[in-house]
Amino acid sequence: MIVAGLIPQGLHILGGAPKVGKSWLTLWLCIQVARGKSVWELSTEQGIVLYLSLEDSFCRIQNRLWDLTDEVIPNIHFSVMADTITGGLVKQIEDFLFEHPDTNFIAIDTLQRVRNVSGDLNAYANDYRDVNVLKTVSDRHRIAILLVHHLRKQGDDDPLNMISGTTGLTGAVDSIYVLKKEKRTGRTAKFIATGRDIEQHEYTLEFDRDTHLWNFISDDSDEPFSLSADKTILDVIEFIRGEEIFIGSASELAEEMKTNTLPNILSKKLVQYQRELADAGIVYSFSRSGQKREISLFYESDDSNDGNDGKNDNGSV
Repeated sequence: MIVAGLIPQGLHILGGAPKVGKSWLTLWLCIQVARGKSVWELSTEQGIVLYLSLEDSFCRIQNRLWDLTDEVIPNIHFSVMADTITGGLVKQIEDFLFEHPDTNFIAIDTLQRVRNVSGDLNAYANDYRDVNVLKTVSDRHRIAILLVHHLRKQGDDDPLNMISGTTGLTGAVDSIYVLKKEKRTGRTAKFIATGRDIEQHEYTLEFDRDTHLWNFISDDSDEPFSLSADKTILDVIEFIRGEEIFIGSASELAEEMKTNTLPNILSKKLVQYQRELADAGIVYSFSRSGQKREISLFYESDDSNDGNDGKNDNGSV
């Protein structure tokens, strides 16, 4: 997961009306992944980030970047120009990935800027071809690619139907995110997330016009995470509170816990319930080295901060 429980590897679309603030959100997501900092308390997998901001100038990007952070972030790269999907974009992306093999997140703002309208294909075929080309890239290199796109003018309760274009566009991507304001002049918006590898969620966000950040207000999902309903996570909490620390693979954790839960299911549950783990005093993180994924679980007991009064936390990612 690039953003735990929210943005997995694969191809994704973020839809929003013009000027709704989706570019501010996209840039902030890029910054957080590049820094390895959380997104609304969801952990991120730090990596190299490429942001194709194709409707901006470098001057505007620089100004926006300094509006969001005063740090110099070496892990993030920008471009204001790119070829189309059928005219060289794939080679440009793969050349970048060759030079920066630790890349895990690419944002293309906007999708329309890299598309060619083909007269020899119908709308569905044209949509499917374009996204399928980019999905092949994301799958081959095991990265996340986020396409910023527009919404239809007419409203719809189904996020799949909000994205402008045919079902060839929405059907081929792995996840769909919709940023939608109830009032055009308001500051709050619904952020709807749905996909093959994530649980569907509906967040309420509020845009801070001073910091230009979309702040998390609430999770309004019909089925929010329920810690009490998941015995596996309760077993993890009990185990880590006894051991205090675990570092290893999901298979090793399952073996040490003597649980019947399959390692891949256990790994997904750790991502899904990490807020509940944090509430129980357990810090969850993971790292990747080649094909190996290593889980870290650390129990912060009430006594863990004894003797640290007055000291500053200057730890870095």
